[in-house]
Amino acid sequence: MSYLIISFSHKNTDIEMREKLAFGSDDDKDRFIRSLLSNDITKEAILLSTCNRVEIITRSINVKNGTKLILEELSKYSGVSSDILYKRADIYDNDSAVHHIFSVASALDSLVIGETQIVGQLKDAFRFSQSKGHCSVKTTRLMHFAFKCAATVRNATSLGTGSVSVASTAVAKAKNIIKDASDVKALVIGAGEMSELTIKHLLSSGFNVTLTSRNIKKAQNLAKTFEQNINVAPYENLTSLLGEVSVMVTATSAPYPIITEDNTPDASFNRYWFDIAVPRDIDEIDRSGLYIYSVDDLQDIVNENMSLRAEQAKTAYGIVSKMSLEFYDWLKSLDIEPVVKTLYTKADSVIDKKLEQAIKKGFIKHEDEENIRKLCQTVITEYLHVPSKKLKNISKNMECDIVVETIQNMFTSNIDEEIEQYKCDHLSKN
Repeated sequence: MSYLIISFSHKNTDIEMREKLAFGSDDDKDRFIRSLLSNDITKEAILLSTCNRVEIITRSINVKNGTKLILEELSKYSGVSSDILYKRADIYDNDSAVHHIFSVASALDSLVIGETQIVGQLKDAFRFSQSKGHCSVKTTRLMHFAFKCAATVRNATSLGTGSVSVASTAVAKAKNIIKDASDVKALVIGAGEMSELTIKHLLSSGFNVTLTSRNIKKAQNLAKTFEQNINVAPYENLTSLLGEVSVMVTATSAPYPIITEDNTPDASFNRYWFDIAVPRDIDEIDRSGLYIYSVDDLQDIVNENMSLRAEQAKTAYGIVSKMSLEFYDWLKSLDIEPVVKTLYTKADSVIDKKLEQAIKKGFIKHEDEENIRKLCQTVITEYLHVPSKKLKNISKNMECDIVVETIQNMFTSNIDEEIEQYKCDHLSKN
């Protein structure tokens, strides 16, 4: 079995393709993952879908066939041919898959290096698959270590500080254009996490914020979480609002554009609209003085961000590489420990069986049973001490898998059933 990850991101696809690949609802995600698991090739699966990436994280018994089947299912969902998907996809297996997902969790593969949202999004994707029974112990171990790696990078570097999100980048771009944001009206459309981040950065930059959403109750609740006054406007007023504000940021989960030629009024001043949703919220619109920016248009701010964070990123990549190696050492040790434990357990069962038979046949007295048991256990412990120690050392070598499999076949059975599902210590929201 191999770890297999198929990745589409801002690095290998433009926003038009990412729109087609995006999964807008939990039902879509569930159906897609179930389709992957319906064959005998893919055994576990997690699907991460954000504005900048789609990551399909799996365990596969055959990397080549698994890749083919995954891309075929993704082609059915997106309408993009599997040949085009294959040419665009970044495909990782085993060592490279581990390194990649550790990099993703640590925000080193993000459009904005160090952005803090990705690890939470990855945790949500993992929780979703776990709740649906789509992943088991092997993937749980991988995700556990990925979150541990992300926490280590965050604590060891300053990558998670400052303006490090798509939302903050959009606001930074707006502020660069507007210069003096005091008394400038800014409209935010949507009441989700990205909108919350956008409002936070708009307020700190001095903008006067108006919030609107189809879910007016959710918008009102969001507005109450800020100390500054935020005007909450009915969504029915969207058209008039678009004609009144200089800056607008939209981040809804709508599967189609909510702003089109038809509901875009003319204005006598320049307007700057930032669409940080995927699929995009804003259609192709031609209006004098209207400037529309999508996620991919924020690259100049991103490049500046990269140059400032290059040294920190170098340190972070070192951590990722180190922890990728540690992960495989840890996996091998987990394979060894149940084998050693089972050898001792089976030895104890043999002692129990032979003692019972010896007492029945009158070879030993019942009152001597405990002393003889202790003697037998001492013999077994001393006999297995050196082999156990050598097994644990072998876990660090390349031949570990062969040795473990051989011992399992010779002395144990159903070893996997004795391994409890590993609980993740790094699944908290923070």
